[in-house]
Amino acid sequence: MHIETLKAKYHELFPSSAPPICAAAPGRVNLLGEHTDYNDGFVFPMAIDPHILYVGGGNGTSRVRLYSLDFSQLDEFELGHITFSHDHSWANYIRGVCSQILEAGHTLQGMDVVLQGNIPQGGGLSSSAALEVGAALLINELNGLGIDRVELVKLSQRAENEFVGVNCGIMDQFASMMGRKDQALFLDCRSLEYELVPTGFEEMGLSAVVINSGVKRGLVDSEYNKRRSQCEQAVELLRNDLPGIKALRDVSTEHLDLINALPGDLAKRARHVVTENQRVLDGIAALKRGDLEVFGQLLNASHDSLKDDYEVSCAELDLLVEICRKVPGTMGSRMTGAGFGGCTVTIVAQSQVEELKERVLKEYPAKTGITPQIFVFTASEGARIIQ
Repeated sequence: MHIETLKAKYHELFPSSAPPICAAAPGRVNLLGEHTDYNDGFVFPMAIDPHILYVGGGNGTSRVRLYSLDFSQLDEFELGHITFSHDHSWANYIRGVCSQILEAGHTLQGMDVVLQGNIPQGGGLSSSAALEVGAALLINELNGLGIDRVELVKLSQRAENEFVGVNCGIMDQFASMMGRKDQALFLDCRSLEYELVPTGFEEMGLSAVVINSGVKRGLVDSEYNKRRSQCEQAVELLRNDLPGIKALRDVSTEHLDLINALPGDLAKRARHVVTENQRVLDGIAALKRGDLEVFGQLLNASHDSLKDDYEVSCAELDLLVEICRKVPGTMGSRMTGAGFGGCTVTIVAQSQVEELKERVLKEYPAKTGITPQIFVFTASEGARIIQ
């Protein structure tokens, strides 16, 4: 995936358009804080090496033409009439961003864009957020809009919520836009205050290994929206005892007796979110004092809670976690992302990465018939314009 390849395609498809500019936006892996973002809670993701690359320029019209090298597809639409595309699902993320920027009162010119990505899709590594954030950054630059990065993050999230129709929180877009090399991002999803925290993985001789289970997250949208509404119902009921609360973020582990008294699944859902928020805070404190062992234990506890209380894991993710935890040198392992498939993340000694790969490639396909993809990621730079 090279800028020169994209530029060559751009000049071939759009010979009369302006000289292009280039933008890149990375995927992300979430280390801790799963399903806490839409509960106004805390998350701790890091941007990763795979990214979406954009090359685009103005075309002097009111039309937008998008070409995806990955799908070999061209998508076109008028800025004055942006509708949902049923033919090119990838284009809806960019259509949605254009629509949100216009709704925010900005003026846009037509443009021609070529894009390509190497973020594994459907694996929970946020290829959709990277599509949105990269588009927002490119459009902002091409039109000289001067929108600040946090505002671009909010526009990107709204594009996914309102245009694409997935009720995601703000973590993925924030991590893609604000990530930094060798640092993970501690984000308060209510205030949007954030802090970059050095992971210390490299210095401690550790790697972040991400394994794609090969299970496509089919259930995710309907189940995701259901979990979200269960959390809202839990808040309604907890208000009887905690009148000031707006979201599960406002409930702490001191209130576990109130949570456990909630009916059925609501108790489990709320318990996961409240304990997960605490795990994020504890995990960051552990990293800051260089205690990777405690950090790993929190990863393990997070997975167990996602599996038992939030019920968003699946047999394949549980199996990967089980295999990885048995490898000597593994600090911790858990599912990452929305669940029902997708990926796991494991923090393991660099010296043991090969053994971990061997065990996973032997044991996982034997039991599932699926060959998993294994990646070793470092914390990477967030979205940027490439000069």
